[in-house]
Amino acid sequence: MRKIVIAVLCLLSLPQLSWSQTKVKLSQEVRAFVKEDAPVVALAHVRVIDGTGAGPRGDQTLIIAEGKIAALGAAATTKIPDGAKVLDLSGYTVIPGLVGMHDHMYYPAPGGPPLYPEHAASFPRLYLAGGVTSIRTTGSVEPYTDLELKRAIDEGKMAGPKMHVTGPYLDGQGSFTLQMHQLKDAEDARRTVEYWIAEGVTSFKAYMNITPEELAAAVKEAHAHGIKVTGHLCSIGFREAAALGIDDLEHGLVVDTEFAADKKPGVCPEGSSGTKSLVGLEITGKPMQEMIRDLVMHHVAVTSTLPVFETLVPGRAPLDARVLDAMLPEGRISYLRTRARISDNAAKSDWAALFKKELEFERELAKQGGLLLAGLDPTGYGGVIPGFGDQREVELLVEAGFTPVEAIHIASSNGAEFLGELDKIGTLAAGKTADIVVIHGDPSTNIKDIEKVEMVFKDGVGYDSAKLVESVRGYVGLH
Repeated sequence: MRKIVIAVLCLLSLPQLSWSQTKVKLSQEVRAFVKEDAPVVALAHVRVIDGTGAGPRGDQTLIIAEGKIAALGAAATTKIPDGAKVLDLSGYTVIPGLVGMHDHMYYPAPGGPPLYPEHAASFPRLYLAGGVTSIRTTGSVEPYTDLELKRAIDEGKMAGPKMHVTGPYLDGQGSFTLQMHQLKDAEDARRTVEYWIAEGVTSFKAYMNITPEELAAAVKEAHAHGIKVTGHLCSIGFREAAALGIDDLEHGLVVDTEFAADKKPGVCPEGSSGTKSLVGLEITGKPMQEMIRDLVMHHVAVTSTLPVFETLVPGRAPLDARVLDAMLPEGRISYLRTRARISDNAAKSDWAALFKKELEFERELAKQGGLLLAGLDPTGYGGVIPGFGDQREVELLVEAGFTPVEAIHIASSNGAEFLGELDKIGTLAAGKTADIVVIHGDPSTNIKDIEKVEMVFKDGVGYDSAKLVESVRGYVGLH
């Protein structure tokens, strides 16, 4: 019996030893944003939305130690360790760190040709400030920059979320931006995937003009290395992509061209015929139902990016002062001018109907057992900003018909599940990594409270949201 007790004690001591050997030393630059980093922190009398989909639990205590959640339970029965830093969070809510599944590191440049400069200075801080503790970049225009940025964050040299770096876009002939390599053939697709896996990327994104042969080759090579492929497609419809083995589809229904009357095999329809074809189709109709069932049967996830499409609906996207203040003045002016033009042409726009249909599609997909992921996509014509946009995505999921608790589950647990990290992140439970968002309010009753983030714990270190935001005011659109 004595040997057994000694063995158990040795096992219990391993996590502490591991943490002491691997804890990252934060640079002075990062330290400037740290609000809490005591060895043991108790978040006392807090409301907990744990990310599992279960209802909120009031008056809880959550103990953070060694970068992990050491305990979580009712405040009346959860013992706070001697010497712990105690934060009385009455009136606050904690949720898991959000897992952004369409969170680029670039943003559209105002004016000129379509170019997307890397935002390695402002975006990491804004993601973290908004409660996003893990991201998938879901397409890169500067993959080496993204990889180096990930390394700098992992090493404690920069403040930002944990990054899952997606390789450069896998696009075919006809790419609309100069920053994308245009694949020549299936062998080029295979070689591109092989090369970037060796460089360290952990996923790939097929793009609008890729051919079926190129997609098939990319998927085969990626899967041989245990890596997933997603896609923002146009030349290939959703059901064809599912048959080719794709793992995820970006944006949802509004980019699926398989219903377009003029759709030709392997070719992206011209103009807006793809989106116009969707206006007359009902989500409950046979064609849509068959497509949804096909995606569910093939275990193809769908990533919701409602904030970027909301900007295309005349007069709809909120004029959020936080978003406007974050933008470069020239970028803000360009965004507001384009927004006004869209409103002026409201009578000619199908986007109000399309946006409503997208909300219905995402609700129906989840209802039928499909895996819905959440992102923001900081592209379009601007105005969709990291962190703030991720929060808006959760709000729009509630508009789609999900409860606030369900929406938070989609934006945290589902992303962690797809990334294969649900054992570490995505929900709040003892033993999991302490990636935690502290919110002043109750998003379970008022989802707008998700914007009231005051502190974000990543690996047990609490970052000051307001300081992170203020440090990059006016940067978005520049760097």
